[in-house]
Amino acid sequence: MNWGGKLFARIFLGFWLITTAVLASWMLANQYFESRPGATLEHRPPGPPRGFILQMIYDLQNDEASQLPVLIARARAEHEVEIYLLTRQGEDLLERAVPAEVRRVAGELRGPRRRAHLSAGGAQLLAFDIYRPDRGALHAVFVFRPSSHRLLSLLGSSLWLRISLAVVISGLLCFGLSRLMTRRLKALQSASRRLADGDLEARLQVRQRGGDETDELARDFNSMAQQLQTRIEAQKRLLGDVSHELRSPLARLRVALALAQEHPADTARHLQRIERETERLEELIGELLASQAADGALDRQLDLVALLRQLTADASYEGNAADKGVVFQHDSDQALVASRGDLLRRGLENILRNALQHTPSGTAVQVSLEAVGGEYQLRVEDSGSGVPEAELDRIFDEFYRTDTARARDTGGYGLGLAIARRAVRQHGGQIRARNTGSGLLVTVTLPRISVPN
Repeated sequence: MNWGGKLFARIFLGFWLITTAVLASWMLANQYFESRPGATLEHRPPGPPRGFILQMIYDLQNDEASQLPVLIARARAEHEVEIYLLTRQGEDLLERAVPAEVRRVAGELRGPRRRAHLSAGGAQLLAFDIYRPDRGALHAVFVFRPSSHRLLSLLGSSLWLRISLAVVISGLLCFGLSRLMTRRLKALQSASRRLADGDLEARLQVRQRGGDETDELARDFNSMAQQLQTRIEAQKRLLGDVSHELRSPLARLRVALALAQEHPADTARHLQRIERETERLEELIGELLASQAADGALDRQLDLVALLRQLTADASYEGNAADKGVVFQHDSDQALVASRGDLLRRGLENILRNALQHTPSGTAVQVSLEAVGGEYQLRVEDSGSGVPEAELDRIFDEFYRTDTARARDTGGYGLGLAIARRAVRQHGGQIRARNTGSGLLVTVTLPRISVPN
């Protein structure tokens, strides 16, 4: 049975145990004070025999005569109570000397009165009429001294004091339990406020796995904070990269305009330069928009086999001039995936172009497509020098280049693989890269859809 998780079970069991502990302590305390020899005397007025005294009276009336000395001795040893059994003449059955106060309290048992109470010499005396079959009517006198612990005496004599003590103990236990359960929530509140104030390093201390729902919540918060920090830092980095990328063509545009104004005879040449820089700006802005395109519905079907045949043919045509080729292998004639627009086409084209650019002359880019379970797996492998292991995950970031010294004019803008990653993710797939020892292998997985009958 699912009771709602470990936190619910902890709260339920915790309060259940607290309630049980309070009731048990109440019952034990009540039993203890009821069974104490002085319990019937410490109530004002003295009530009927209960607990210890009631049991003793029963035993005194029904035990064998030979057991009476043992019974009285046990009461003396265990409870510090002296018991006298007096005849109507005031003599003790065990032939002990009878103190005057014992005779006095026993003498008060006259007529219908069956119980008497007396305080004398710091001791409490309680007398009862009892009847034994072998001796007839007797007086049982209990002599004891009140508890030396004042607190116990107060608890025994005051019902409301016992109730108050139980309430205080229950409150302390509940406070500790509540503090324990809400400590993580208070930490979460503090970390959330720090995060809202701009502290992107705000995290909660939590174990890596296991625990209850509060631990899961803390791990989810840390994951959220980490993703938020990563995205904000990526946006800041993207803004800086965009500014840097735009600065160069804009600067060249300004220089070309100034030269055209100073040298009207060379206006045509400067206008060509202006046109070229304008086209670069337009291309850069287009790639930026593509890399940051919003998600949309996948409202049509796309055949990967047909698409890759076209893209590999175009790439082979471009690579012929540099003695580079592209080889495409596939295990079926059709591979349908859900798609929209041309984002996936642009992403796969960027992967092929990147591989073609980095494979050496005289080699070919190996492209393969196969169905694996409920997915299609596309593999694009070049024969280049690969990528440093520490940078494999970063090659899909905007404006990232493994060769930072490479000029923008020949190295592109570093947005191709970023567009590819976004396209693949929007289509419900995954993209990853690894070094094979003889080049770089980029693997793309896309969910397949059933071929209509």
